[in-house]
Amino acid sequence: MHKAPWLTILGLGEDGLDGLSPASRQVLDRAEIIMGPPRHLSLIPETGAKRVEWPVPFADGLPILTKLRGRPTVVLASGDPFWFGAGSVIARSFDAGEWVSIPGQSTFSLAAARLGWPLETTLTFGLHAAPLTRLRPHLSSGLRTILLLRNGQAVAELATYLTETGFADTTLHVMEALGGPRERARSMSLTQALLETFEHPVCVGLDVAGDGRALPKVAGKPDDIFETDGQITKRPIRALTLSALAPRRGEHLWDIGGGTGSISIEWLMCDPTLTATSIEPLEDRASRIRRNADSLGQDRLDVVHGTAPGALNGLTLPDVVFVGGGLSTELLDWLRANLRTGTRLVANAVTLESEALLAAWHGKLGGDLLRIELAQAGALGPRRGWKSAYPVVQWSVTL
Repeated sequence: MHKAPWLTILGLGEDGLDGLSPASRQVLDRAEIIMGPPRHLSLIPETGAKRVEWPVPFADGLPILTKLRGRPTVVLASGDPFWFGAGSVIARSFDAGEWVSIPGQSTFSLAAARLGWPLETTLTFGLHAAPLTRLRPHLSSGLRTILLLRNGQAVAELATYLTETGFADTTLHVMEALGGPRERARSMSLTQALLETFEHPVCVGLDVAGDGRALPKVAGKPDDIFETDGQITKRPIRALTLSALAPRRGEHLWDIGGGTGSISIEWLMCDPTLTATSIEPLEDRASRIRRNADSLGQDRLDVVHGTAPGALNGLTLPDVVFVGGGLSTELLDWLRANLRTGTRLVANAVTLESEALLAAWHGKLGGDLLRIELAQAGALGPRRGWKSAYPVVQWSVTL
């Protein structure tokens, strides 16, 4: 016999019950337990149900909710629980038949309606639990984006960050408590935002303007956006390497011998569903990879300080592997023995010894072997000439 879901994830607006459908009100009336943050609980009247405050940090509430399994329970969330909301985190903790969601009107929809912006061309970000640097790959003059922020103080932090990145002419459209009796919307400069105070919940529409540097959307980002000690896969080689790695939605990368982290960082920039682990034996370089990832909005990069293949034990198995450093017979033997069939492998070699190693493995396993030779124009006395870089041999294979 099919059991009805015991858990309802209910999207609630700032207007409380006024914004709920009759069906949603009935769900609240029938609930034995209503769980949510204090602000959400304050928006609904007493129904006789037991009220449970969702704790901070958010993850601490999941064990509490699990103990309520089987009792009619409503969890209150903001707007649409599955658009930068709590819905997805809760849903993956329970079986599909245990829960149902009733979404409310999202903050993004309300903000777009106030601003007159088409949502299909407006970027949306949930930065209430993420760093502002998530914006960095997207910042360019003319960008329009709507952001959810964690509190009122974050508006000033946003204004400071935009100033520091060169987009000081940006206009902020600050909207507080959208859809409720406390709603307030104001447009202002970054300087004005530093002088004002704002109340939670708050979202901001950005009309980005200024002469700040916009990052290219294609693979092969400029070398100088990365902090480096000189050891970096240069831009043209990086572009060819990303092409060989061929990232696909939802895939996980191992970047072995991470160096500056440029390969794994650009991998992550290709799509928000991609994940990556960078493995680097030198501690100072591992720290540098972490700084590069954070500053370029790829804070989800996992950095492992260790030497492959030993450091690979226990890591989530990859879909794709790039070997940019530490190439050896021992490493290739380990990868062949431990990785799943279908894993894609790309390795770059510069020295004669590592080139010979790739040639030998190409003979054993096949794949594509590519020799990349590049030269750049430079001064040659009073004239110009070609200055050749070391050739790179690249092996690509599917195990």
